[in-house]
Amino acid sequence: MLRIQCPHCGLRDHEEFSYFGDATKKYPDLNPALHDEWVDTVYTRQNPKGLHQEFWQHTLGCRRWLVVTRHTVTHDIVKVQIAAERETV
Repeated sequence: MLRIQCPHCGLRDHEEFSYFGDATKKYPDLNPALHDEWVDTVYTRQNPKGLHQEFWQHTLGCRRWLVVTRHTVTHDIVKVQIAAERETV
């Protein structure tokens, strides 16, 4: 069972959270000329092996946005931080 330590609500089951994707992606500028870059950024997904930062929202709790650093093979969570205060791996 995957459990996430919410900084505001404590240890909770992952079913209280919604996954929102890669927290390490860089998004292009809002410019119609960059349409192809936006399509690539939104729809192309990497499948990293190892530690990875992901956006999660505690939708059934405090509704805060978090960055969860999780090992994609073992699903071990090594760090949870408030999204606005995040650090990159």
